[in-house]
Amino acid sequence: MTLSPVDISGSRILLAGPGGQVAAPIVEALAAQCELTAVARFSDEKQRQQLEAMGVNTVKGDLADHRSLQACPSDVDYVINLAVVKSGDFDYDLRANAEGIGNLMAHCRNAKAVLHFSSTAVYEYAGQEPREESAPLGDNHRAMFPTYSLSKIAAESVCRFAARQYGIPTTIARLSVPYGNNGGWPFFHLLMMKEGMEIDVHPEAPNFYNLLHSSDYIEKLPYLLAAASTEVCTVNFGGSEAVSIEQWCEYLGELCGLQPRFRDNPQAFGSLQIDTEKMHALIGPTKKDWRQGLREMVEQLAPELLLA
Repeated sequence: MTLSPVDISGSRILLAGPGGQVAAPIVEALAAQCELTAVARFSDEKQRQQLEAMGVNTVKGDLADHRSLQACPSDVDYVINLAVVKSGDFDYDLRANAEGIGNLMAHCRNAKAVLHFSSTAVYEYAGQEPREESAPLGDNHRAMFPTYSLSKIAAESVCRFAARQYGIPTTIARLSVPYGNNGGWPFFHLLMMKEGMEIDVHPEAPNFYNLLHSSDYIEKLPYLLAAASTEVCTVNFGGSEAVSIEQWCEYLGELCGLQPRFRDNPQAFGSLQIDTEKMHALIGPTKKDWRQGLREMVEQLAPELLLA
């Protein structure tokens, strides 16, 4: 039996990292029903203005600098951390990603729950074997993002420390491959196919992931908050059905009359399928079929590519 979701309507939420592809649909959904404050560095003032036009309160702050968070409200009900820095500078990225979640939780230590988004990139590569939450961790994304996996692992550790130190109920959600009507990894593949470019894939094919549609991760947010505990709930978070890069590219090709061209590359990200048993027990299965989700994505972003 799955958990009962928390009621977030009218709640006060502090969200870090509102500018990413994953965050955009969440911000839009929360802004309509919550008192939402977004904190980010806001190097793009236009983005800040767009958020404020939606009714979102904004704070210019850097998670790596605890002093800059003083302008954030501390008396919030929930904290959601979607912030991620991938500058390639280990010192700064570890401060922003790992110390950053600690700074955020120290500032909001009276929150009812914290939801920290991590990544399945924390897992050591193991071929097509679905990764359970207890699976070995490793520097999975080093070839493309040198600091990413290590920063995510470090951030999880700081998050657990802060949860226990301050007694804050916390969930760490290890995100698989998010996508939706505002894009994602499959859309980049579609653009590559349109240009006739080769798509790098790991030679140990097929390369499985768990595509997670934005409608599903928005619906599951209140369940993930309900799963929070001071001992920290760590759970995989992806679509219930695994699908390979090869499969979703072939399907996009069918929709658009394009032929994917794959190139074996040992440095490409290999299969990162998740074990969904714990996720299903806590928050239930996802609903969006990946084929329908991909079709809707193309209809929204590149309708001219669809076959009649």
